[in-house]
Amino acid sequence: MSGAKLDYRWHLRQVMASRGMFSTTDLLGPLAERGIRLSSSQVYRLAVERPERLSLKVLMALLDILDCRMDDLVEPVAAQAAARPRKAAASGQAGVGDLRPKRARITGVEK
Repeated sequence: MSGAKLDYRWHLRQVMASRGMFSTTDLLGPLAERGIRLSSSQVYRLAVERPERLSLKVLMALLDILDCRMDDLVEPVAAQAAARPRKAAASGQAGVGDLRPKRARITGVEK
């Protein structure tokens, strides 16, 4: 993936479930034992949403609590390109992909 823009997938919820932890509050006590004091809503967001920022102390505590490695929690992936509206064809023809309307052919007009 060198040169590519990177993104990541967050797998805390799946790792918790594989360890028999089905409630986000299951992390409150073990985190507190390691000196990490988070509210139940903070732990919920940490488990169900992808964190944009994460303290290394919290990350190390999660790795210890769940007895897992960093790549179990964080999976690097190639970033998806932002969807941009497509421009009309340079020749001015409207259409969808390879589908183009046929040009009308006007033949002799009878009166």
